Amino acid sequence: MKKWILPLLYSLSSYGARAQRSPGGRVLDAISREPVELAVVTDVRTGRIELTDCQGRFAPLKITGDSLCIEVSCIGYGSKRLFIRHGDAHVIIPLQKSTVDLRSVTITGHAGVNSFHTLSRIDLDRQPVRSSQDLLRLVPGLFIAQHQGGGKAEQIFLRGFDADHGTDVNISVDGMPVNMVSHAHGQGYADLHFLIPETVASYDFGKGPYYTAKGDLNTAGYVAYNTINVLDRTMFKIEGGAFSTGRSVALINLLSAKARARGQSAYIAGDALYSNGGPFSLPEYFHRINVFGKFNTNVGENSKLTVSAGNMDSRWRASGEIPNRAVAEGYIKNRWGALDSSQGGYTTRTNFNARLTTFLPNNYILENQVWYSHYYFNLISNFTFFYYYPATGDEFRQHEIRNIAGTNTRLSKRQTIGNTILVSAAGIGSRYDHIDPGELDHTLNGIVLSPLQLGKTRETSIFGYIDETITQGKWLFNAGARVDYFHFYYDNLAPVADTFATDLYRGVNPRAQRATVSPKLNIQYSFNDRIQLYVKGGKGFHSNDARVVIANQGFEILPAAYGADLGLNWKPLPRMFINAAAWYLYLQQEFTFGQDLIDQPGGPVQPSGRTRRIGIDLSPRYQVTDWLFAFLNLNFARPRFIDSAVGHRYLPLAPTFTSTAGLDFRFANGINGSISYRYLHNRAANSTYTLTAVGYWVTDLTVNYTQKKI
Repeated sequence: MKKWILPLLYSLSSYGARAQRSPGGRVLDAISREPVELAVVTDVRTGRIELTDCQGRFAPLKITGDSLCIEVSCIGYGSKRLFIRHGDAHVIIPLQKSTVDLRSVTITGHAGVNSFHTLSRIDLDRQPVRSSQDLLRLVPGLFIAQHQGGGKAEQIFLRGFDADHGTDVNISVDGMPVNMVSHAHGQGYADLHFLIPETVASYDFGKGPYYTAKGDLNTAGYVAYNTINVLDRTMFKIEGGAFSTGRSVALINLLSAKARARGQSAYIAGDALYSNGGPFSLPEYFHRINVFGKFNTNVGENSKLTVSAGNMDSRWRASGEIPNRAVAEGYIKNRWGALDSSQGGYTTRTNFNARLTTFLPNNYILENQVWYSHYYFNLISNFTFFYYYPATGDEFRQHEIRNIAGTNTRLSKRQTIGNTILVSAAGIGSRYDHIDPGELDHTLNGIVLSPLQLGKTRETSIFGYIDETITQGKWLFNAGARVDYFHFYYDNLAPVADTFATDLYRGVNPRAQRATVSPKLNIQYSFNDRIQLYVKGGKGFHSNDARVVIANQGFEILPAAYGADLGLNWKPLPRMFINAAAWYLYLQQEFTFGQDLIDQPGGPVQPSGRTRRIGIDLSPRYQVTDWLFAFLNLNFARPRFIDSAVGHRYLPLAPTFTSTAGLDFRFANGINGSISYRYLHNRAANSTYTLTAVGYWVTDLTVNYTQKKI
């Protein structure tokens, strides 16, 4: 107990005489004893609100009489009302986990609680999650598609972007980037399959380029997942289904309850999956094994160390895309057949992550993080069959071996001056990618015939940012700026006989560098605890593939994205929460997957000109009864090229309308489940919209019977 009382006493001393008479405390999870961040502590008499920090602490509340009545609530927990007296200087308040009750969700103007945070907590609590794909689908308006086997990263669609596998969506887990820059298969490739869904404690997301802590690839938005620190129970799971599908999961506590009371915890998680992948004539033979472990311990009186490590091993066979006429003319029996049986992949990723959080005097919090990943990727594809090479076929391999290391440091402080709350933050960090080799090969039956591209890549980035949030009455102002510096190096190692690679990089400086500054400004006004307006504005960017940067002699290294949101949070009824926004995004340079640069199959993304997007997002949540919960997401976008000729301004494959909705039910007798749909509207498949990418509608039905331990 002394481990938190002493630093709390020291930090509260900055409040002076008022703090000496006013009690503060901590809010903890009743089972795991982990701090509950962003719990709302309300003075019932005055309505004044305080929020808990990352240590679960809330600032002192002034007592005017003999006692103070407070109510503590947090999404995903049952609320609690209690009295605090002058002698109760430091109160521990345990909260029990509970299903979300929208009647207890209020709109607050405090820093750290925004519409996206509220939606993420509601959706993670209510919507069933069975895979890492489901975790991505939790983000309102984010659509995914899987193709060419279950082992590839998902195709991501968000805010009018066909973001390929992550080009315009920044994804992280426990502060460690998931996206791969200058990836063999595409810029920003984000393979999230190493994340075991049962280990996810929370997630945060934001749309648009408005967040100083998020840098490269945060144009359409970001998604950040956090894994469980302390398991509340050991768990085993076995699943089975059609197409020879099976999965087993285990989460095991490694330390006793006594160790947890001393501030130490450790667990290990494992996930094994096998599937033949559906009705395809060519079985997928997909299997993936994940192992993940996490350890937490107090370091001295004021610091907490968290260390985690994990490994993913995934391999599969893919039927791949086929032309309609292959079926119509009898080359293959039906649409479940394959033209090239060698397609498929093998990938691994090993992660190490360490974070030290130190609680300094005067409410300062210092976070230091270091992370490392080793990555292997091998993918055989064939999109064009005999277009480039009529004799041997167009099959190709994308392959890389990569080591990545990075650091993050953040210093933050929350303070109250009169009726003004200030939240200040500053951060610095770095990332280094070493890719050797990175290659694109012409293959036949999986055997390399000749390299189309072969080289060594080194990419370094350094960043720093400052961020200030001021809450005064009904107003909240957030302003910040971010500086990013990139250094690219690409060494062409293709044989001299390969005239394509030789010509492309002959006489070109193998190094390029650039820096960019990204300002942000967000303003929020809360009329009351039921309605709130906000305006967001900012500049972001996405980096280009190092191979393209060097080939283009440093042109368009860090093209900017400028965005603005006008949004609304509204509780028209006690059981209803609505988030709506109209938005605009201008992109200085669109990156699309193309082959003009190298005139070979499987090339990297390339610059395609300026683009403009406007759209509307609407996300209502409604709790019909205590056991029935409804959600709906409607997302409209109008993506267009700016510089193209009239009639040629459609962005190929960019979504224009997506929608998801569902009903989740939970009965007291243990029966629970959901029925939901996902809809993607028809969209242009080329710049003139003379080709159409046909949309689709998918409906899911889940019914479970759940008891206390089963």
